[in-house]
Amino acid sequence: MKVTVVGAGAVGASCAEYIAIKNFASEVVLLDIKEGFAEGKAMDLMQTASLNGFDTKITGITNDYSVTANSDICVITSGIPRKPGMTREELIGINAGIVKAVSSSLVKHSPNTILIVVSNPMDTMAYLASKATGLQKHRIIGMGGALDSARFKYRLAEALEAPISDVDGMVLGGHSDTGMIPLTRLATRNSVPVSKFLSAERLEQVKEDTKVGGATLTKLLGTSAWYAPGAAVSSLVQAIACNQKKMFPCSVLLDGEYGLKDICIGVPVILGRNGIESIVEMELTEAEKTNMHKSAEAVRKTNGLLEL
Repeated sequence: MKVTVVGAGAVGASCAEYIAIKNFASEVVLLDIKEGFAEGKAMDLMQTASLNGFDTKITGITNDYSVTANSDICVITSGIPRKPGMTREELIGINAGIVKAVSSSLVKHSPNTILIVVSNPMDTMAYLASKATGLQKHRIIGMGGALDSARFKYRLAEALEAPISDVDGMVLGGHSDTGMIPLTRLATRNSVPVSKFLSAERLEQVKEDTKVGGATLTKLLGTSAWYAPGAAVSSLVQAIACNQKKMFPCSVLLDGEYGLKDICIGVPVILGRNGIESIVEMELTEAEKTNMHKSAEAVRKTNGLLEL
């Protein structure tokens, strides 16, 4: 199993590290445009192999896509990160050109690959990758929902004062501060609805804290987060590589599901060796449906800024 990660910055390096530590891939290729940067990150990570007990080979390369040939899974993290006060949508001008070029180069050398898009604005970048490469929709996956759901579970566990392993919950919709739909109605603690433990007001606070999870970290760190995004990507890659048939909310191209067409947005999917094995259609309340379509409208507005 060969995995390529494009972009050796904080997010890309975290992706490579978590994938290697889980020890299911034979090789991870880390590619960057900055001379020597990916090579240095790869060497540093390889020097942890004996300490962390993994045998995955990590190869760093500067802008030579031939080294990525025949990758089973490719991850695109490249692009500029958010700064404090920036929305994900404000990154589109620069990141669209990068993602279009990167995705086309990857598919040229690995025509059977599955693409995982991390670059922001993520739903729009997944849509762009789909249009730029022509890959079947089950082979283009936007990472956002998996990360947003992890942040949701963190906030739920915090509010419940419970171990996070007790908690389950999911976030649908766009990967943006206004587009996320944390499903508090369906969140549970060991199968018991969290509404049994938390007031409506506290759950509303959890929802709002989840939606601004990325912005909160950007304000604290001065740039985008990297540990949780890297871990989210590694979980998706492992589910595909190991054919786990696990369910994650991911941004995928819809063709009538949830009443939406020709848009990438976060919905629950089953991930396995073929990428998206199936899209899971949940029964949403009227309010949740309304929020889903509002989120889709915002994503379409951002998509309209693309030059396809």
